[in-house]
Amino acid sequence: MDMMLVIALVFTVLVLALVIKGLMIVQQSEAVVIERLGSYQKTLSPGINWIIPFVDKPRSIKVRRYQAIGGENVAVVQEETRIDRRETVLDFPGQSVITADNVSVTVNGALYFQVIDPERAVYQTENLIQAIEILAKTSLRSEVGKMELDKLFESRQEINDKLQVVMDEAGNKWGVKVTRVEIQDILIPAEVEDAMRKQMAAERERRALVLQASGEREAAIARAEGEKRSNILVAEGEREAAILMADGQRQAIDQVLAAGSDRLDPQLVIGYLLGLEYLKTLPEIGKDGDRIFLPYEASSVLGAVGSIEALLKNKM
Repeated sequence: MDMMLVIALVFTVLVLALVIKGLMIVQQSEAVVIERLGSYQKTLSPGINWIIPFVDKPRSIKVRRYQAIGGENVAVVQEETRIDRRETVLDFPGQSVITADNVSVTVNGALYFQVIDPERAVYQTENLIQAIEILAKTSLRSEVGKMELDKLFESRQEINDKLQVVMDEAGNKWGVKVTRVEIQDILIPAEVEDAMRKQMAAERERRALVLQASGEREAAIARAEGEKRSNILVAEGEREAAILMADGQRQAIDQVLAAGSDRLDPQLVIGYLLGLEYLKTLPEIGKDGDRIFLPYEASSVLGAVGSIEALLKNKM
């Protein structure tokens, strides 16, 4: 009887030990891939799960962790049985890339991914982190190598979008969803940076000269337009003055002819008026020199002034 009790107790203890040994608690946002005798059995979800001890075994996966070594964070690859399904960042180091215009640049980037299917993440690739990192580096070299240096700085978002598409297509096979890819920094050689700085300074100077030339051109056009309008106004004034003068002379001729009745020749009257004009301008001509030379026709016209004036006096 005592022997049966001992056997029962031993059996109970073994059962309890097996139950306790088989219990596995999976945290939220984690997953565990279980193999039974070397083949895939199931994927444990968050909560309390039970597996057969010594028959079911968790399959490990390689992950990258950062540890403080010598005061610096060093990346270390470890094997863990619990697969983190949260979004993870992969910071791959700077890569030397040759652009389309044969300039060597160093590009540093970061990749954000999330494990969607733990089974494929374990079985489709031997080292998930290494596969993602190498694919990201090769894709980055391919995309950057298609662009020239000037366009590279302007097309970061375009490169990010293309890399995300490439990484997402490959990640589907590995049970991984690539959420985004970011280029963190682009380093160029010192001599190229100096040349670009000089080019930018020359471009700014060129733009300043263009703006200055444009301003001077517009100012010259404005001045020319103003002079043109001024000349037009002067010409119109002279034309109106000439018209008024001609009207005045015509009226003067009519008055002289009317005063002289039929005894005056119109040609003599015109000569008389011209002579009066000569007499008006003589004081102005005398200001420029001591001697005044009059043409022969002017003396005859001035003579006509006296004769017509005498006739007009006799008439009156």
